[in-house]
Parts: sequence; C-alpha cells; structure tokens
Amino acid sequence: MTQNVTAAPAATDSASARQWWRDAVIYQVYPRSFADGDGDGMGDLPGITARLPHLRDLGVDAVWLSPFYASPQADAGYDVADYRAVDPMFGTLSDAETLIREAHALGLRVIFDIVPNHCSDRHEWFRQALREGPGSAVRDRFHFRPGKGAAGELPPNDWESVFGGPAWSRVPDGAWYLHLFAPEQPDFNWDHPAVHEEFRSVLRFWLGLGVDGFRIDVAHGLVKASGLPDIGHAEQVKLLGKQAVPYFDQDGVHAIYRDWRRILEEYGAERIAVAEAWTPTVERSARYLRPDELHQAFNFEYLTTGWDAAALRAVIDRSLTAMNAVDAPATWVLSNHDVVRHRTRLADGDAARGLRRARAATLLMLALPGSAYLYQGEELGLPEVTKLPAEVRQDPAFFRSTGQDGTRDGCRVPMPWSGRRRPFGFGPVAGGPSWLPQPDSWEHLTVAAQTGDPASTLEFYRRALAVRRTHPALGAGRDIAWLPSPEGVLAFRRTAPGGAFVCTVNLTAAPLAVPTPGTPLLASAETEPGAETEPGAETEPGAEVESGVEVEPGAGRTVLPADSTVWWAA
Repeated sequence: MTQNVTAAPAATDSASARQWWRDAVIYQVYPRSFADGDGDGMGDLPGITARLPHLRDLGVDAVWLSPFYASPQADAGYDVADYRAVDPMFGTLSDAETLIREAHALGLRVIFDIVPNHCSDRHEWFRQALREGPGSAVRDRFHFRPGKGAAGELPPNDWESVFGGPAWSRVPDGAWYLHLFAPEQPDFNWDHPAVHEEFRSVLRFWLGLGVDGFRIDVAHGLVKASGLPDIGHAEQVKLLGKQAVPYFDQDGVHAIYRDWRRILEEYGAERIAVAEAWTPTVERSARYLRPDELHQAFNFEYLTTGWDAAALRAVIDRSLTAMNAVDAPATWVLSNHDVVRHRTRLADGDAARGLRRARAATLLMLALPGSAYLYQGEELGLPEVTKLPAEVRQDPAFFRSTGQDGTRDGCRVPMPWSGRRRPFGFGPVAGGPSWLPQPDSWEHLTVAAQTGDPASTLEFYRRALAVRRTHPALGAGRDIAWLPSPEGVLAFRRTAPGGAFVCTVNLTAAPLAVPTPGTPLLASAETEPGAETEPGAETEPGAEVESGVEVEPGAGRTVLPADSTVWWAA
C-alpha cells in the first residue's frame, strides 16, 4: 500500500520511513514546462510550488524535479555550471527551500536531479582548465587528451556522442576533451579524488536543505574503461543499452554509489537515490541496487517494450527475478522527458487507439509490485507534439547530423492547466508566452477541463491511485502469480493479508471473453453505457467501476474490450 507522508520527512528509524520508496508513486516534473509563476514563458520553482496541490490530489507520494541549477541551458539544464545555485530563470535558492517545505507540508517527498557524469563548459573548473592551458592540474579533473594524426588533428579515439558526432572537441591549444553528450558538457574524470569530494559536498548541501533523495543522471557513465580504448563500431548510439561499451556501465561505478549510500544514511535511512542506468540487461541494472548501493533504478527495458503480451510478460518476469535477487523493488515507467509519450508511442498511428492503450498500460503498470513513475501530463492523456517548428526547438540532438531523432522537445511542451486560450494557464496571463507552443486542441485536455469529468483521463488516474493506495494487495511486493489466459491476454493475481487482487489485460485488437475472477474495481476502457455485473456480486465500499466492461450475467465470463485492462477484487 502506498503511504502518504503527513509531515515533513525527518530522520527516523521506523520501518515505514525506511521502506516508503519500495511502493512509492513518484511524479516527474520538468521545471521548464510544469508551471510558469512569473509570466516569462518559462516554468519556474514558484510555479511548481503553487501547483503542488494538484500532485497531492492526484495521489502521488513524491515529486522528482529535473535540473534547475545554474546553467547556460545548452541541454535544458543538464549542463550544470553551479551545483549549489538555482538558475535565475527558475528562481532562487530560497524558492527551492520553500518548495521542499511546502511539498512536505502536503505529504509529498522531494527528489532532485543530480548530474555527476558531466558539467557545463561554463563550470569554473572547466573554465580554469582552459585558462591555465596544457599542464594544468585542473585538467586532470576532466578527460583531456592529445589528438591522433601527424599534428594531433584527429580525436583521441573513435567514441561517438550520444547526441551524434564525435565525443571529442578540440580547444585552441590543440588538446581534446571528452563529452559523451553535447560539446558544452565536458565529462568529469572520476579517477580524480577532487571530483569525488566535490559531489560528496553537493549531496550534503541539498540533503541539509531537506531534500529526500536524488535521481542520478547517467548513473552508468561516470567511470570509463582504462586507456579509453576504441570501440571499432560506427553508429555507436545504436549499441547503447544493448551491449557493453567502454564508457558505460563499468564496474568502477559501484564503489562510488557505495560511498554515496553511506552519505545518504547520515541523514536517515529514508533518504534515497535512484539510478538512471541504461545497461544491456535488467540483471546489470540490479547490480546498482545491491543492499549497500542505490535504492531504485529506472526500468528502461520495460519502458521500451512494445504492446505485446508475450514480450511484456517476459520483461516483467525478468525484472522481478533480478530485483528480488538483490532485495530491491522493481520500478515501472512508461514516459519521461527523453522519450516519446506513451500515448503516441503505443498508438501505431491511431490517436484513439493510443489513448486506449495508454490507459490500459497505466493500469497494468500500477498493478505490478514495486514503485511506479509518472511523467507530468500523462495523467491528462497528453500526446506527443510532433509538429514543432524548427525555430522553436531546443533539443541539442535536433541540431546534430546524427544521433537521436531530436524529438525530445515534443514531450516537453508545457502543461495545460486551465482556460480556452494558450498557454492554458501555464503562465498567469491568458495569451501569454510559453517557451514551446501548445496545440490549440489541448483546450480540452487541461486540468480544469478534466476535473470532475468521470470519463476523463485525469479522473481515471485519480481513481487508479486511490485504489492502489487502499487495496492491501497492491503496491510493495516481490511476486505475482500468472493465471491461465487466452493468447494476447495477461492475467495475474496478487495476494496479501486482507485481500486478493487480479489484473487482466487484453492486448489484442478485438474484444475477448475471459474468466471473471472477482468483483471489478476499475477498468481502463473508454466510457460506454450498459456495464453490468453478475447477480449477487458485491462491490467493495468506495470502489468505482468504469463502464465499458461487459460482464455476462451468470456465465462467469467477462468480455474485455480491445486494448483494455481491468482490476478485480478477487
């Protein structure tokens, strides 16, 4: 069962505090795009603070903020110039403290992003390294190398940037430096003790201000293979997360996270760290979650699995097996700030199908044991914005010749809150600016438009999270029991003292009759009139059943619509 924190979290030895993260629903806020408090068209910390009641009412347990640190914004804040300062475009350090305090008062924990693989080329260390030139001791905190070729005109090795092009840039004195992402993001050299000490200090700085944990950006990338060997493969971005490369998922990262775990525990056992670790297998990801390392890792294998029953069952089984082996909770996620929103990704070109599948996928995800992550706007059923003018795009991958498709801006379009004119309440003035334009059709997807509408995706999310919080068999756990089901259908049972639960998912394009395992609690299907339950079936107090699920009276069979999920009290 998910827990609501009723006061500002504090250091404690209670079992509940130590375990809150095992079944938490954590909501990702992308600060640029959540809420604009001052009307300049850019989201900010006061805007987020003002909208925290939406997250409380939604029913999540924690909020995770993408970076808002001082930054020239070459990669939307993931190029950090000062890890202890708030960028003026987002507010002040006082605004960050207010956000933490107000979130705690609402029962929400707060997780901040931290970016330890690289910094900004405006970071004082890097600026000093350039000023002092060859031989500077500060250059050892980065990966400076001489080039190959007769005059050093070629990069030191064949590594490619995740954003496309070479992973090396040359400075005027002839040396080259490594950047696995944009040239404005030089990689730290984690073989240098000063880098370790700096990040220990940064962690303690924010923990001291009350933050409840960190999401670690590129957690798999800090340590590079000795000697920085060539890979010998073109289009290396296609290898990432699929096979080993010498700059990702090196064993040396684990000593760093054992050190960080000790720092977190200085502030109480309830402080956590979450790894963004793209690894070739979920078993490799589990290594980051051994008992003396991190608490959670994003399940990218689940995120990238298509709408296929056999494939989903396989990745669920692998995930639970791998996480149980290290006594860590599995995590589940469908969307984030780097991928196409799942409503669009699962649509196969049909918008109505995309929404059906998105809602069905959400119920499946929330039924699985462990912790779930939501990305801002998915509770509104927001689609990916695929038609953005080139002149408004800011994703650095868009401007490079190879690498990612450059579509990350499409999932970062600002949230619609209210009103009939853009920016739909994102800022304080109707008709005011927003850093990326919203589609006019979002008038019908705002928080205000959906609140109180029982057919809306927002109310569907609210009901789902309420059931998840109150049903004893949902939330934390280690296992599920698969039930017999037709091809294209997933069905599993979870049991706990006080009740049992069944989740049934029809992943096919046609309605299917399946065994009725109990009393329906909630269904993802779009609203249709005439839903019936079996004579004599009792509905649990407070449970709501969404229409669109037809139960055949007396037959013990239920007809599931195409692309739908049903929750049952069993």
